[in-house]
Amino acid sequence: MDNRSTRQKILDAALDLFSTQGFEATSVSQIADRVGIRKASMYSHFASKQEILESLMQETMKHYERHTIFFDSRIADQDLNVKSITEIIVGQIRYIIHEPQIVKGRKMLTVEQFRNPILAELQTKQNYTNVMNFFAGLVKKLIEQGKLADNDPEIMAAQLCLPISVWINLCDREPEREDEVTELIRRHITQFFEIYGTEEKQ
Repeated sequence: MDNRSTRQKILDAALDLFSTQGFEATSVSQIADRVGIRKASMYSHFASKQEILESLMQETMKHYERHTIFFDSRIADQDLNVKSITEIIVGQIRYIIHEPQIVKGRKMLTVEQFRNPILAELQTKQNYTNVMNFFAGLVKKLIEQGKLADNDPEIMAAQLCLPISVWINLCDREPEREDEVTELIRRHITQFFEIYGTEEKQ
């Protein structure tokens, strides 16, 4: 087994443990046992448990940024309507609640946000700031295109995206409710455009 595959197994095992029992409650010995190596062997790959956490954070964020719509400014430049926006958002939600690394990373941040200030900051950035910035930009673009009423774009963005964040958290706890949540999201987006949309009012 080469060093890279062993290193990745350590990261995978650590993410499994951090996302279920938390960073502080997980020992280096537990990670080593999960991988099937000696504790001493861990230190040829990582100097400490903190270094494992930092590597995990970097890897998870890179993975998230490659696949999430929240860093893709090109979306707002498309010719969007209610149907296309709904499909983009629903597709993103399915990715967020099914991609194992993203799910475990989100659960790790949820568990650790009240104990680790660095992870608390990352939780805010990933699950609030980036999401709000994307939806605020999207709403502004739709206002400029005359597809949404000229109102407060930040408040409109909050009204659109924050209920969706709550439903994602619900799916984390109760994954069997995914179909129900998906239908709620579709109805939510439709109603948002019924309230703020201009196409039928012109």
